[in-house]
Amino acid sequence: MRIYGVTGWKNAGKTTLMERLVAEITGRGFTVSAVKHAHHDTDVDQPGRDSYRHRVAGAGQVLLASPRRWALMTELRDAREPTLEELLPRLDPVDLILIEGYKRAPHPKVEAFRAVNGKPPLSADNDTIRAVAALGEVQTDLPVLDLDDVASVADFILREVGL
Repeated sequence: MRIYGVTGWKNAGKTTLMERLVAEITGRGFTVSAVKHAHHDTDVDQPGRDSYRHRVAGAGQVLLASPRRWALMTELRDAREPTLEELLPRLDPVDLILIEGYKRAPHPKVEAFRAVNGKPPLSADNDTIRAVAALGEVQTDLPVLDLDDVASVADFILREVGL
């Protein structure tokens, strides 16, 4: 399974880069899935919805199905959060899985970096980062790509994973 990550500080442009990479790479004919790690409480279900009511009532899992998509929600209750390695096999096979977040996981990554944030690059302390997609100056020995040149970032990732 080919995986590649996008990491960076908050407000560095990770989600926008992910969205643009998915569009660019699928536009080239490859299949892509995306994983997004959130450090905060997040809920894909909304109060008042039937599936939400099932979960709140105590269901350990709720599978929501419609003619357009389906989603499986699993309540952890007090169980530990599954690792990325435990979650990836649950995805259908695709050409590439793009992962947002999971900074310290061992897969290769590109760092989204905006000099205006005033933060140092994560790549200085993270050897899983292979390149920096930057807006503004960045001090690094890694390849530096233009954060707004998504085609070049996609080219770099696709070369890295052998596609």
